[in-house]
Formats: sequence, structure tokens, C-alpha cells
Amino acid sequence: MAALAQLVELSVVVRAVVGSNPTRRPKSYMQTEPNKKFVMKCRAIIVHEGKLLVVSHPHDTSFYALPGGHLEWGETPQACVRREVVEELGVEPELGRLLYVNTYLENSRKHVTEFFFEVLNSADFVHLEGRERTHAFELQAIRWLAPEDDAKILPEQFGADFRGRRIFSDSTRYIGK
Repeated sequence: MAALAQLVELSVVVRAVVGSNPTRRPKSYMQTEPNKKFVMKCRAIIVHEGKLLVVSHPHDTSFYALPGGHLEWGETPQACVRREVVEELGVEPELGRLLYVNTYLENSRKHVTEFFFEVLNSADFVHLEGRERTHAFELQAIRWLAPEDDAKILPEQFGADFRGRRIFSDSTRYIGK
């Protein structure tokens, strides 16, 4: 029953992001925007003893992000975050609630939507050494951050919520621009 409730909540959030009837756009919309695309990503919120598990990527180490990645065709957001976390960190996450949805434009060519899921088995991520991580090459660093640590976390609103100890709530929050 809880899974059904979360699926209903997810559909409400998606409708809020893309509109209640995304097919109402004129047919020429896609024809006039040939070099633009939508991208969906899924991320894991892993908090253990007040610290947040974050990663940095080789292409830009000036900030930290949550583990996760791109949704593949036909994949559910939950399946995506599970797959990405296993690939990057070598641990199967037990997913809880959908806590955040974020949207942003990247390079004026990509419209990105991200789903952030709570991970319930955070203790399993404390010792990652020796785990099989098939996509470890995608990460520059893995780090546990405390709210008072001086580190840039993206998206910025999520980072501010973490520093303010406000990431867990009873409803899904939309933090897009």
C-alpha cells in the first residue's frame, strides 16, 4: 500500500513538473527545437549519524552531488537509483520516500529533471572499501559530509536544506528553477 501511495505521489509531482497535459504543445514544438532534449536523473539521499554521503565527479570537482545518474529507457525512477547506486558504490539501497524533485536547464540544450529518494539502509554504506563497484571510474571522490562542513553541494537548495537539517519532511519538495 505504501508503494502505491508513493507511486501516486510521484505521478502528481511529474504532472506538476511537465504540466497536466504535456501533449497540448503544438506539433511544431519538437520540430523547432531539434537540438534540445529532456534528461531524467535519479539520486540517493544517504544519511548516517547526521552525515550525508556525497560524491564528486572527475569532470568538475568544485562541488559534491548525491550518488545516482541517468534514467534509462523503460526504467522506473526507483530501479534507476538502485542500479546507479550499486554501480557507483557497490551496495544495494533500500529505498524510502521520494523527498525532492529538481529541474534545471543545462547548457540551454538539456532540460534535466531529478528525483531524490531516501535510502533506509545507510549503515551499509559506511565501509565501501573492497566492494565491487563497476562504475567507480565515474567518481572522483566519495565523502561523508556533516552539516557544518564547508563544501558546495548541488543542487544549492538541497545543500542549504542539509546544512539546516531540513532534508526529511512529510511531503515531496520541488526545488527547481
